[in-house]
Amino acid sequence: MKKIKHLRCSKCGKNFSEEVLYHCDKCGTEGTLEVVYDLDFIKPKLTKEYLKNNNRKDLWRYMPILPLKEEKGITPLQVGWTPLYKAERLEKFLNLENIYIKDDGRNPTASFKDRATAVGIAKAIELDKKIICAASTGNAASSLSGFAACMGIENYIFVPAGAPEAKITQLLIYGSKVILVDGDYDKAFDFCLKAAEEFGWYNRSCAINPYLVEGKKTAAFEICEQLDFKVPNKLIMSVGDGCSIAGVWKGFKEFYELGLIDSLPQMVSVQAEGANPVNRIFRKNGREFDYKTPSTIADSISVGIPRNGYKVLNALNESRGLAVDVSDEEILSAMKTLARYTGVFGEPAGVTGFAGLLKLVKEGSINKDESVALIVSGNGLKDVKSAMKAVQKPEKIKPDLGELKKYINI
Repeated sequence: MKKIKHLRCSKCGKNFSEEVLYHCDKCGTEGTLEVVYDLDFIKPKLTKEYLKNNNRKDLWRYMPILPLKEEKGITPLQVGWTPLYKAERLEKFLNLENIYIKDDGRNPTASFKDRATAVGIAKAIELDKKIICAASTGNAASSLSGFAACMGIENYIFVPAGAPEAKITQLLIYGSKVILVDGDYDKAFDFCLKAAEEFGWYNRSCAINPYLVEGKKTAAFEICEQLDFKVPNKLIMSVGDGCSIAGVWKGFKEFYELGLIDSLPQMVSVQAEGANPVNRIFRKNGREFDYKTPSTIADSISVGIPRNGYKVLNALNESRGLAVDVSDEEILSAMKTLARYTGVFGEPAGVTGFAGLLKLVKEGSINKDESVALIVSGNGLKDVKSAMKAVQKPEKIKPDLGELKKYINI
């Protein structure tokens, strides 16, 4: 494609042609690739005027800078253009002036991962791939499952045995072939890699497939448009493998290089204390990841080895970013606070970024007049059992007004 220059290894920087599907031949699976566009070719096509006159309200409005030749693989499901709320009640509560919440739980399978899957499915169809597979802690799995069902594509999903029941149920309802792996996400990921290589399946796993991140970057494009091309000072996200925050940073950079925005945000990586491989290495200014068994209620970011670690380290270093760790208790508390002040109900991983914002405010690390954008990556209904841990179950009372007056202290 004329609009793509080459693919580049995120670890060593070596360039590859589009024929290389997944990773660097020198760095192996650590050398995940990223798509490098010919921005001089794209610039005349992707302008503010083009966007202003584009009636599409989904991620496909950005086709000039997506890695597809044509639209034949685009699903009819509505993906992207999720709402961005100015959280006024939350601003008063936190004594900040500009907080924006992007609710990506509004996507078809209720998570941010639908952005990646939409592009992945379209790319698979373009490449004439008949079977798709993925490894996931839950959201990417249900996303692939739903989109594959929509387009009639056979798929295999490798899921760790501890994934939430609601997410596994989604897979079964959509008709996927579910491989429930006896082990954690890292074991499921490695098993999926072996199966994809053995059987020639197309691997949708965002941590290995360079085209999936291209869907995730569209959240940055939308935020820029929704803020009238004004860029927030900080962009805060929950982080697991690193694909999502790296993708969003790529989106901001491309809009900046195209001249559509005149500044870039500081990226803030928020991880659970029990699953923080990216933040640990970033704080050490290192490049080699060490494995620790992950343990967190936030299953979607429960990662021991970040499979897109170099992309996220590059994003944090380039943006002079911050790394924040939060406890499971802080995540559960954040679920309540976000819901009660904004009406947005996020799953544990979806609100981990918000827990990080609360921690930064408590530490005095955010100025009152700074603008902050936060992406809530998954809907709370995906993990109701965790949500129940954040609240107190109501008592049962008889349908009697006298009993009700006692109960509500009237």
